Parts: sequence; C-alpha cells; structure tokens
Amino acid sequence: MSQGIDTDSVFPQPVHGIPGALRQDDGTVHWRLWAPKHDNVSLVIDPEGQRTEHTMTVDGQGYHRFTADAVEEGTRYAFRLPDGRELPDPASRWQPDGVHSPSAVFFPETYRWSDASWRGVPREDLVIYELHVGTFTAQGTFDAVVPRLAELKDLGVTAIELMPVAQFAGDRNWGYDGVYPYAVQNSYGGPRALQRLVDRAHQIGLAVILDVVYNHFGPEGNYLGSFGHYFTDRYHTPWGDGVNFDGPWSDAVRQLVLENARMWVRDFHVDGLRLDAVHAIYDSGTYHILAELQAQVQQIARQQTRTIHVIAESNQNDVRLIDPPSRHGLGLDGVWSDGFHHSVRTLLTGELEGYYQDFGRAEHLAKAFEQVFVYDGCYSPFRKRRHGNRVEDRDRTRFVVCVHNHDQIGNRAFGDRSATYLSQPAQRLACGLLLISPCVPMLFMGEEYGEPHPFPFFCSFGDQDLIRAVRRGRREEFAALDFQWGDEIPDPQDRATFESAKLTWQWPEGTFHARLRRLYRDLLAARRQWPALLDRQNTTACVLAATDRDQRESPLLLVQRGQTPCLTAIANLSSDHQALPHVDRKDLAWMFSTESTEYGGLRALEGDPVEMLPYEMLIFGERETR
Repeated sequence: MSQGIDTDSVFPQPVHGIPGALRQDDGTVHWRLWAPKHDNVSLVIDPEGQRTEHTMTVDGQGYHRFTADAVEEGTRYAFRLPDGRELPDPASRWQPDGVHSPSAVFFPETYRWSDASWRGVPREDLVIYELHVGTFTAQGTFDAVVPRLAELKDLGVTAIELMPVAQFAGDRNWGYDGVYPYAVQNSYGGPRALQRLVDRAHQIGLAVILDVVYNHFGPEGNYLGSFGHYFTDRYHTPWGDGVNFDGPWSDAVRQLVLENARMWVRDFHVDGLRLDAVHAIYDSGTYHILAELQAQVQQIARQQTRTIHVIAESNQNDVRLIDPPSRHGLGLDGVWSDGFHHSVRTLLTGELEGYYQDFGRAEHLAKAFEQVFVYDGCYSPFRKRRHGNRVEDRDRTRFVVCVHNHDQIGNRAFGDRSATYLSQPAQRLACGLLLISPCVPMLFMGEEYGEPHPFPFFCSFGDQDLIRAVRRGRREEFAALDFQWGDEIPDPQDRATFESAKLTWQWPEGTFHARLRRLYRDLLAARRQWPALLDRQNTTACVLAATDRDQRESPLLLVQRGQTPCLTAIANLSSDHQALPHVDRKDLAWMFSTESTEYGGLRALEGDPVEMLPYEMLIFGERETR
C-alpha cells in the first residue's frame, strides 16, 4: 500500500513572512528582509547613535531574520550589505528622515481606534472625492485635512480618495514616485497622522480610499534592486522594467505587494484601494496578482464585517477586471471608465489631440451614458485597432467616471483647470452630466467650486541628473505646442510650482464659486433622493438634431433614467441658444436647470422653458421627487 509522497520535502515550499520590522506578541521586534542577492546581511540598530550591529540568519529562500527585545517605537535601523552600504528597509513602515536615511520602527497596533461600529460605504452610495494631501491645504498634512471633512460631507461626498502617500523623495510630489510602499510620507505627518485622519473620517461618515502603486517604483531612493529580484526585463512599462510578479523569485515580490495591500486595510482601516494603471501590471501566472490581492483584502473585510472596495485604474476598457473568477475575471469591485471624461472634455473644449482624437462627437457621450465604454470592441482611430469589450448588463456602480482628475488636469502643460478655459455655463453643464450618470461619480479636489489655481506636475528630487531629466522630459512632452518656451512651462522642481497648486478653498456667498458648489450639492442630494437616479441599470441616451437661431444644426443630448417614474434630461452641448425639442416626456414636468439663477445662470424658475440656453441641461420629472 502506497504511503504517499511527502510533498513538503520533495517540493519545498517558500518560507514566507511579513516583511519589515514587526512587534511580536512577546514584545520583541522581529526583522524580516528578503535579500537573496546576499549570503550575509547585518542589521544595524541606531546607526547614528549608540550603534549596534547584528548578523542576521538566512534561509534558502533569501530571507534574513533577526529578533531583539527592548526596542522602542522610533528606533532607527538599517541593513549593512557585504559591500559596506547601509540601506533602509525596503519594507520600512516609517522613514522620518527621508528616503536615503535609516528606517524607523513603527507599531501600528498601538493606535486606539474609535471606529468599531464603522461598516463602510456600499458601492452604490459612493461619491468619491480625489485629493492630494500636500496641496489640499496650506499646511499640506493629514491633520490639516481633518477640519475640511465636514465640508465634504455637507457637499454630499461619501468617500475621499487620497493620492499615493507611500514615501517618496523630498517633501513634494504627486505620489507616484514612491519607493517605500509600506512607509507613509513623512512630510504629510507620517503613519500615525494617517491613522488619525482615517479614524476621524469614519467618525463623521466618510470612507477613505487610498491610491496605491504596484506597477512601478520611483527613481530616487529605490534600493529594491540592491536586495532582490524585484524587476524583470521580460516586461517593459513607461517607467522601466516591469515588476516581477511571475518570473523566478517572484513569490517574495508578490508577498511584498499582497501584504502591503493587507496592511493598509488592517493597520490603517482604509475602506478601499485604487490600483494605479493596472494595464502596466504584468502577470502570466495561473493566479493573477490582482485576483489574489482582491481575495486577501476581502478576507480582512469579512473578518472586520465592513465593506472594502478595490478599484482599478485601467485604459483597457476590459470588463474582465470586474468579472468574477467564475466568468474568467479578476473579481475587482470597480474600474475607471475614461471614455466619459474624454467625451465631455472634447465636446466642451474642442480638443482632439492624442487619444482625444477618438472622441469629440455627441454620439460618443450618448454611448458613455448608455453603454459605459465608448470603445467596446470597435475600431479606435488613435490605437489603429479594435479596443475594449462590452459592458452589457453589468452593474453600473462598478464603473467610476469623472469630468476632472489629477491626470487630466496635471498632464496639461500648465496644469490649468477648466475654470480658466471653460465658460461658467459649460462648467455647470459638466457638473450636470457627471451627476446624472448611472456610474459612480468622482470629483477632483476643488472642482465643486471652480478652483482657479492650477494643478501642475511637481516634484522635489535631490539627484541633479534626475532633475535635469524630468525638466527635459516635460519640455519634450509638450514640444508640439505652439508657444515660446522660456519659463512658461512650470518647472516641476521649483517649489513655486508646488505652491501654485494649493487650493484657495474659498467660495464667498454670491460668487460664481458659491453657486457652482450649490449646484454640485443639490445634484448630489438628488442622486440620493430621486427614484430615477437611484435606478442605476435603466439608462438610455441618444443625440437629437436641433437648430439654433441662425438655423445651424447643433446637437442636443437626451438622457433618460429609471423606469417609473422616469427622469428625462436634455443637454444643449453648444454655445448657442436652441429650440427645446419636442420629445415624449409623458406626464413629466420641468423641474431643474443647471442654468437656474440660483446657480448663476439666466433661467428664471417661473414658466415652462421653450428654448434652451447655451450649455444648459434641463431635467423633467415628477415634481414631488425634488
């Protein structure tokens, strides 16, 4: 009779453990470092004070370990390599002195949370507000965000989305140059301040989504390659070699990312992760890293009985990201849909450069409303191939749409916001289009009151060669623009560029800013209260031909939401007055206009409209729903 095979001895399993410095149940601190490139590594505790050096034990998988007692939070440490270099911990929880300095021990479990009753925000109730911690307030810290949370709650926001907070070089950056995925940016206040922000947000009923970057690591302070095989030249990304999720030695790389996702949810109580540019994450293995990440995050969600959202940023228009494994998908909770933004932007600005050339017609916007993906398997002139697949009957709350985000503002040459180049009626129309969408709306900080300050690209690197490369790259990126160079394009490295991006956070009563914010607030309230807007699955849209006063043909967009009662919205997508079209509105009455005088427009409330104002949206429905 066969005794079977001892698979663990014949096929040895990799020895995994949570990387970094962690406090154990007995009070000791245990260090785990994955450094398979070295046979011996020393742990240096307090390298700039009462230095002690300890030889770490190493196993066959390249994990180096050491345990010590009587270690206090804040204790500095580094790893000494055989060549004499002393480097920070790739899984450092705290870099209080920057990316090149020793790491510091941090004990996240000592924070006393007050959110035990918090259960999160259901996906269908999400209204996301994207913000950059460094420019959201004058102080640029987590603690400074807290006093503004009540204003966001009043507006109708249900979740804030923080742009990446993983430690980056210097004190100012968009956050996508992070090099320590576990460490919270020191200039924002560090890890304890992030815990306070999340705790306070939960107290007033706001969820917190964190933008995380797993497709690349930043250039300065990136010592990962000195320790292990974190990257592979089998895949290439806009930032260099791909992260090694499926090649030799990839188990430990996957562990670094998976535990990082778990850490944000477990130790910082975040309510969701926004995964940056997942189309640049390559994994040809049998269990895709994103599916495994989702499974592990949702395991914590079940243990804590709260809702956690994992949302992908992707330009692939691919429903497999959100389809369950039973349908050969990755099972994520949501995905960005850029087509809505591109359709609105091109119609209101006329910009058709780059990937915008695929848009610019009212039919594109109608399709974004009705079918979500504008390119859903059809031919893309920009890509010169077919692109995307069909959404069909999938839940619309799995798709996130916007009319502004950090990329679409900051990747302009000057980072100028639409408040500086769109008319006031056009800005109000953009608001109306976004907030009657059946998808999850996302606002970018300041859009709700027409923030005039730009949001340009900025950074604060220390490496002079890198600084010159970034400056040169920005100039080359916009070389086709027709203007004199000189000092016109903001210097990303100049502190003044960063300071220019800080919000005014002002909407004095009686101004355009106050009236625009009132429009956002009222339409966000309507999304919570009007039955037709609560119905996310029944949306139809089409383009109506109309003529202006000079008998020129201009498009109107007709959007119908819900079943009974049905809400009908008609949007004038032109800068001309248009005759109100004769469409079947059944027993619906005019009830809302983005050009109402209370929002700064010219539409008086008395009398039924017979003509549409430039860039006006009219909404018809049952009056009692308002």
